[in-house]
Amino acid sequence: MTGPRVAVAGVHGHGASHVRNVARLAAAGRAELVGVADPRPTEGVRAFDSLEALLAATDVDVVIISTPIQTHVPLAELAMRAGADVLLEKPPTASLAEFEALSAVVAETGRACQVGFQAQASEATLKLADLVAAGQLGEIRGISAVGKWVRTAKYFQRARWAGKRRLDGVDVVDGAVTNPLAHATAAALLLDRSTGVDDVRSVETELYRANPIESDDTSTVRIVTARGTTILIAVTLCAEEHLEPAVIVHGTEGDAVLEYASDRIGETKYGRADLLENLLAHRADPAVPLYVPLAATGGFTRVVEAVRVAEPPREIPDELIRWEGEGPERRPIVLDVEGWIDRASDELALFSELGAPWTKPSQRES
Repeated sequence: MTGPRVAVAGVHGHGASHVRNVARLAAAGRAELVGVADPRPTEGVRAFDSLEALLAATDVDVVIISTPIQTHVPLAELAMRAGADVLLEKPPTASLAEFEALSAVVAETGRACQVGFQAQASEATLKLADLVAAGQLGEIRGISAVGKWVRTAKYFQRARWAGKRRLDGVDVVDGAVTNPLAHATAAALLLDRSTGVDDVRSVETELYRANPIESDDTSTVRIVTARGTTILIAVTLCAEEHLEPAVIVHGTEGDAVLEYASDRIGETKYGRADLLENLLAHRADPAVPLYVPLAATGGFTRVVEAVRVAEPPREIPDELIRWEGEGPERRPIVLDVEGWIDRASDELALFSELGAPWTKPSQRES
């Protein structure tokens, strides 16, 4: 028994982990890796330079798409119209219009589209969502998500689309909020059970950058959900050191901290389901629900849309940045950004409301 026939589009970078995961399932007789699609040469597996060529050459049951953001929608549509189900990396789309278009393809074709928000399949995330819904933290004052990450110049040089808002006239929206730390926003929305496109009432954005890029690398975003919950996102890729991201639920009976990358609530570590295994189980029995169907990323996509239409990120003044490293390892550190992120999280406030120094007009702007 070989199991469903699986192909992977985009196998360099994060896509390599998908190839390894399919190989793991193949070794257990639960799937078959029938090919990969990538314009760059790939060894050790049947390879095609495009997904179109792969689908024309072989039958495929599931396509995993781990390609540049701006290619997600056309490739997912191509796969679904060819009769395949899809595991689509996050962010699923670069705009609300693209989300609506892809949702229409899902409805028309009847294919499954699972989105790669792994933290949504974490027992820790789902456990905390249940605790919140059951009122065990009391009345919820708000939810905050914090990310203090380190990214060097090499990260933004890895591909033409990295760090871009648009490329060749097409939306990319590759910023700290929408891509590397997207899981923080998605998890916060799940904890409030506000994952749908109509579950978000408003989004305020404050986008800044220390790197010489188009997109944001240091930002606060405030979401108000339809149920009235305030969700405050405070993130940077310019921290002193790379720390575990967290989502904090602020309740009248206490706070709960979810470290979604390691599946922890406080000191307790939980397990995590595999999104591809879940998709295969859903294919075998549609009564098995997907952990992250496309529809459950609508709330997140409203945040992507707000970032997309926002003014370009403001440049953080040189005097507020310390640079370290050389060449590909060069990186900016925004001075005391960790303290401002902690304050934003605690007070559910935007950087400008707290008076963070980079939010004040510089001499060049005044």
